[in-house]
Amino acid sequence: MELYSWGMYPKVKTKVYNFKDVDKLKKHLEDIKETIPYGNGRSYGDSALNDDIIYCKNYNYFLNFNEVTGVLHLQAGVLLSEILEVFVPKGWFLKVTPGTKLITVGGAIASDVHGKNHHVEGCFSECVEEFTLMLADGAVQTVKKEEELFFATCGGMGLTGVILDAKIQLKRINSKNISQTTIKTKNLKETFVAFEEYKHLDYSVAWIDCLATGDEKGKCLLMAGEFMDDGDLNFKKKKNLSIPFNFPSFSLNKLSVKAFNWLYYNKAPNGVSQAIVDINTFFYPLDAINHWNRIYGKNGFTQYQFILPKEDSYEGLEKILSKISQSGKGSFLAVLKLYGKANKNYLSFPIEGYSLALDFKIESGLFELLDELDTIVSQYNGKIYLTKDVRVSKENFENSYPFIERFRTLREKYNMTNKFQSLQSKRLKI
Repeated sequence: MELYSWGMYPKVKTKVYNFKDVDKLKKHLEDIKETIPYGNGRSYGDSALNDDIIYCKNYNYFLNFNEVTGVLHLQAGVLLSEILEVFVPKGWFLKVTPGTKLITVGGAIASDVHGKNHHVEGCFSECVEEFTLMLADGAVQTVKKEEELFFATCGGMGLTGVILDAKIQLKRINSKNISQTTIKTKNLKETFVAFEEYKHLDYSVAWIDCLATGDEKGKCLLMAGEFMDDGDLNFKKKKNLSIPFNFPSFSLNKLSVKAFNWLYYNKAPNGVSQAIVDINTFFYPLDAINHWNRIYGKNGFTQYQFILPKEDSYEGLEKILSKISQSGKGSFLAVLKLYGKANKNYLSFPIEGYSLALDFKIESGLFELLDELDTIVSQYNGKIYLTKDVRVSKENFENSYPFIERFRTLREKYNMTNKFQSLQSKRLKI
């Protein structure tokens, strides 16, 4: 069958093994040459694509929940949305969540996802107590914090084995509502000042106008917030809108993106404003639209997400925003976030600093622009996020991930290299 990730690029012909039984999975690993685990297809690039994939979403049962400690034991195919539907009404939430709830727990671990509170809670691996992993030879191993397989698997893009189940720590809440403060800034300098001023709040994220130039370069809407304490836990699944077909590629262009950016920026009043919003609105706005990836057309899109060290973030972002605005290939989905300290995981993305994520439709000249952005990111000792990547070079990757040789050594030690491979791992020779 033809398979692709959320960016709809690349599209590959692949054989799909539907994983539901551990013993049968072990037999499958014995019979095939190479494969890669695939969750709900929400990574953006080629990290979960290969000629043979293991479809893990249907291995998805809740196993146990400790109502005193908040530790949830569940199979790795469970979606974050399924956790929320069951546990938010009981007063529990994910300690760390990315911008979509439609990913599997296994995918969250393999990407070591992060969210709007990295400066407070770190990555998803911080809330993982332990997990079980099927290795290349079919052996099943329980992996705990501070073990080398933990450091390699969290952020390891599925290249260490198949995550079977996990124990994760949930967070106590007393409301489904968030008190949101929106700060409208006029330029990049004001944006950085606002992030620092509101970093005492648990969550923060900014939409940034990446096509703004001159004195308005870097203007944004920064949304910062924290959970309320009003006892309202009436969290229900909502009916979504849906994009029924792929948009024509020409519908997203410099003029339409500029128009969207103007409208979005001007929806907020000047200065600082307050609102009460629910979990879905604050954390998962795009999940309200099914198949929103279709707006980029049949050729698909890629998300370019990079992070720069804090001391270099302002200067580096200024250069990158200038390059993007000059190119005219701006993105209306441009998200800026503040991050805390890096963890010990070998291929985890975050470092202390600022990251920017931008969606670009696949079109002529795009990859050349991204190569130029890579050069700036490298100049400022930044990193590219593997979960979103579809084209970064081996050289740029190796220069920004200092523990890559440690990761490769572990893969050799456990005979993983010839069993677990993706298009991305082959491109980067991981």
